[in-house]
Amino acid sequence: MAAPGLVIVDIDQGDEPSSDEGALARLLGLDEETWGWLGRPNEPVRADYHAGAVGCVVPVIDDGQVKRIHVFAGASHLVTLHHGPVGLIDKFTARLPEDLPSDGAAAVYLFLQGVLEVFRREAAGALLEVAEVEEAMFEGRASQHVHRLADLRRRAAQLHRGFLPYAAIAQEFLAHRRVANPGLSQERQALNRMHERSVQLVMMEIDSLRDEARRAADTYASLVADQQNLVINKLAIASVIFLPLSFLTGFFGMNFSYLSNNLASEQTFLWLGIGMQVCALIVAMYVVLYRTHWHQLRDGRSQEPAVPSADQA
Repeated sequence: MAAPGLVIVDIDQGDEPSSDEGALARLLGLDEETWGWLGRPNEPVRADYHAGAVGCVVPVIDDGQVKRIHVFAGASHLVTLHHGPVGLIDKFTARLPEDLPSDGAAAVYLFLQGVLEVFRREAAGALLEVAEVEEAMFEGRASQHVHRLADLRRRAAQLHRGFLPYAAIAQEFLAHRRVANPGLSQERQALNRMHERSVQLVMMEIDSLRDEARRAADTYASLVADQQNLVINKLAIASVIFLPLSFLTGFFGMNFSYLSNNLASEQTFLWLGIGMQVCALIVAMYVVLYRTHWHQLRDGRSQEPAVPSADQA
């Protein structure tokens, strides 16, 4: 595609990498020693500037996967290289008739801004999903929530792992450009500042996504712990009721002559069997509920800050 004075070329190298690493550099008429890495598969994120031309490898989110696109730009041309179809390329070329970049550098910034928008949309969408899962957890916790949270935490880690190298390279590259080229035009300086701010905002949103996903997982763990505490309290109450009864049945079931000969009437059974069970239950409930739970509740209320009255306010 061509804009006034600008030629843009997209090269899809397919899924199978080429065995000749410098083939693309030779085909484009570039120095193989400087630009031989263009199109090389598994090339890490990087950014180079040489003789007025810029080349970089940028990460892109496409169909939930992190892919890398090689970008080379000069004064009047922009070349993008990738392996397999990438949706961002189609969106970028579709917007060119409306944006009309003036030169290769402006086209690079426009393309990189599209890369940042993709990461930002992914982070914002994941943040909304975290909020929805957390709200659903409070309405009714289910096992599917923990699976969704695990997927969201993996997505946050994927975004962070994919974008962090680019954020570091972009900050370093832009700072080097400002130091090495103090005579940059006002337009280039504005583009540098805008892109640097955008990188920082995207990084902050990805970090926020990681924090929110971690906090939501902690909330889920707290809900599970609270439910387990309720189950343990119910078991404790059941133990309080049945332990004295178990003790009495075990004691009176012993084969002693005194128990067998003297404790055989119905009145004795009522006084000792049921009476001791009721007394033991009352004492146990008093110790468990009144001396423990009520004491904790009273201490908690005493530690709450006093609310000033209307006259004091």
